[in-house]
Amino acid sequence: MTLDLSVEPDWSRIPLQRQPRQQRSRDKVARALAAASRIASDEGVDALTLPRVADDAGVSVGALYQYLPDREAIVRALVDEYHARLETLMAETVALTRASTPPADPIAHVIGAVIEIYRDRGAARGLATASGPEIDADRRDHKTRMAAATAELLSASGLAADGADAQARARIAFLTADAVLHDAFAAPPEVRERLLGELRDLLHRYLRP
Repeated sequence: MTLDLSVEPDWSRIPLQRQPRQQRSRDKVARALAAASRIASDEGVDALTLPRVADDAGVSVGALYQYLPDREAIVRALVDEYHARLETLMAETVALTRASTPPADPIAHVIGAVIEIYRDRGAARGLATASGPEIDADRRDHKTRMAAATAELLSASGLAADGADAQARARIAFLTADAVLHDAFAAPPEVRERLLGELRDLLHRYLRP
């Protein structure tokens, strides 16, 4: 199973002051978000300013202002873009799983798929401290959607049937993985592998039929 880690942003999911209609405008905003992601990953969200992001992206402040007028708008857009990409990758994983031969080790398949979705998402480290009423609400909604998708992945892998119990188990499994994976991918490689190993063991025990 191969995931496309360079999925196109879902513009309808990114909260912008104004939606870019033309491809040229979308390219400018995409470059700005990529620049903001690099800055947040390397220096944290406090380093994000409109002039800094515009300069790094190679666009004018005026051109960017109509879409992302300030730090709060930039951070929220980054958080929501990150969430949308994770959700797109999860949906792709579910679809690929349903279309493939049932995995020999369904638990390992589910755990491996979720780890792969979170791998190399460096900007998440810088965004982890971002907060505010809108961002916090967005994050709660995202976790609810990801938990529901995890339930679909469990079902597609032959691990769970539909129902309230399956939904609850999927939510616990996802929230546990989400917390550990954010820490794991922010840690040095040797610590990361130990955390991922412990996560695999924990979820194997929890999800075992």
